[in-house]
Amino acid sequence: MDDPKKMKAQIEDISHVDVRKCMRCGKCSATCPNYDDMEYHPHQFVCMVEKGEIRKLMDSNSIYTCLSCFACIERCPRQVEPAKLIEATRLMVERERGANHLKPDMIVQKLDDQLPQQALASAFRKYTK
Repeated sequence: MDDPKKMKAQIEDISHVDVRKCMRCGKCSATCPNYDDMEYHPHQFVCMVEKGEIRKLMDSNSIYTCLSCFACIERCPRQVEPAKLIEATRLMVERERGANHLKPDMIVQKLDDQLPQQALASAFRKYTK
């Protein structure tokens, strides 16, 4: 499936997020603890979903660098919830692949001393759906 309208509808259906509520204030991105490591920042993610640029998001590592800490959700004055869009996009990728991207034992091999502990918890949440 590469129809942008269908993909956008699927993302909105999975996430239950109305991207049209976003007022582009950027507070979600300003509070993101992993901002520097993301190719697309939370406010860009919302905008790209609204434009139907789902394939670009699905091909981006940003769906895996998001910590799923939900700080962006806490800061949004309009309850747009970019983290839910990112999770929905990641879920679409996983469904397309037909299996989980990583197994839990593979995550341990990717750990380093600089990795925040929150990333470990969110990785298990991301890769074990």
